[in-house]
Amino acid sequence: MEPMVFPYPILTYITFIPLIGVIAVLLLKRESVGAIRWTAALFSFVPFVLSIYLVWYYFSAMGTGMLFNIHSQTQGFVFDFAKPLAWFPQVKIHYQMGADGLSVPMLFLTGLLSFISIIASFGIKERVKEYFAWFLLLEVGMMGTFSALDFFLFYIFWEIMLVPMYFLIGIWGGPRREYAAIKFFLYTLFGSVFMLVAILALYFAAGSLDMLELIRQNVSYAHTFQMWVFAAFFIAFAIKVPVWPFHTWLPDAHVEAPTAVSVILAGILLKMGTYGMLRVCLPMFPQAAIAYSIPIALLGLIGIIYGALVSMAQTDLKKLVAYSSVSHMGYCMLGIAALTPMAISGCLFQMFSHGVITGALFLLVGVIYDRAHTREIAAFGGLGVKLPVYTGLFTLFAMASLGLPALSGFVSEFLVFVGAYNSAFVSRWIVLVAVLGVVLTAAYILRMIQKIFLGQFNTRWDNLTEINGREIFTLAPLGALTILVGVYPEILNVFLRGTVDNLVKMIIP
Repeated sequence: MEPMVFPYPILTYITFIPLIGVIAVLLLKRESVGAIRWTAALFSFVPFVLSIYLVWYYFSAMGTGMLFNIHSQTQGFVFDFAKPLAWFPQVKIHYQMGADGLSVPMLFLTGLLSFISIIASFGIKERVKEYFAWFLLLEVGMMGTFSALDFFLFYIFWEIMLVPMYFLIGIWGGPRREYAAIKFFLYTLFGSVFMLVAILALYFAAGSLDMLELIRQNVSYAHTFQMWVFAAFFIAFAIKVPVWPFHTWLPDAHVEAPTAVSVILAGILLKMGTYGMLRVCLPMFPQAAIAYSIPIALLGLIGIIYGALVSMAQTDLKKLVAYSSVSHMGYCMLGIAALTPMAISGCLFQMFSHGVITGALFLLVGVIYDRAHTREIAAFGGLGVKLPVYTGLFTLFAMASLGLPALSGFVSEFLVFVGAYNSAFVSRWIVLVAVLGVVLTAAYILRMIQKIFLGQFNTRWDNLTEINGREIFTLAPLGALTILVGVYPEILNVFLRGTVDNLVKMIIP
């Protein structure tokens, strides 16, 4: 049976419409600040609308029963084109864009957070034209990475993201922005070298850069080859996650980055590491995935506990949220290591939930910083009396972050723990120790809420103003998703189920 194809190349549109936006913004006069902002918002809103259509179309395609009844190489995928377009045929490089249960939720999340972040960036006053141009170019790289099914294309989009993020942190960041930007750039570039070597090794071994073709050939790769190439890809993706001990760039980048850039960094860029592991490492190198399961689980465990303990020690609110990401992404690593459908589904739930919840927390940190010009937790106190709406929103997302039932953070952690506990590849003691991460997370989240919002009101903040309409507009869809996925997780699971089952069958026939 022929692979399923979109009625028009929607993934190409989603990826390259922001690039047209970059050109449109650059053609505007520097003084036309309002026009620049709304042009950027428009060219980010269109991909967001298309990502909603993508979700609807994929859901409809699943309803027909055809997606998972076609031949295995393209099972679960919908493509822009029936056949890959020849790009550099001499070296077997093709243009192929496709989406499955792994990428559809992430493309939707990227569209949503990019649009929200651009609206949240309307307060930028310096070099506005360059800021929005770089931001739209960053969206091109993110969308392309989740859509590309050719390694050459995947690598180009992966590298495209480096440059805009470097400048967004380095120009519009905090006092130590140059240091943070260079550290981020060098870490990610270091990982990209490993990825390039791994891609070349695959090309010389299999003579193709088509991801689906390489997955089909996975049984023919020698065990030693799988171990080495898996390790190279894993290092590249682990730096992006970031997995301990490759995490040290993250707190600096988050603390120095502008609010909207922190939202994208936490909400999307970290997920590209786990997406790469699920898209590349597991299905292409099943023997290595099984062999490395315990080391990966241990790295996840260290990340969960270490990230939570370091978060407890933070006095800077933004740094606390940044280190909490190290802890929460540790659950994804544990889910990947377990190699069970439930644990991998938990990993995907965590990718989506963490993007929504932590993106919202960074927006809320930005709201208070814009008014108080400090992020010191000890400087506040009793703000719940002065800012009740802001307090309510912050508490909602904080509770979701600590894994309160009926919110999306609980669903992901529950699936990871149950799936990992029943895994044949991960020791149960690792899972039992990892559960301590939930207790530690509750400790630092509740302590933060107590110090900022409860207790005696600090009269120093008499002039603080309540959260405004534009800021609520950016947070409302994230709050709705947090509650919706927490109350009715099937709304997300319906996209993941078939793809996850297929993925596990590739590893453990």
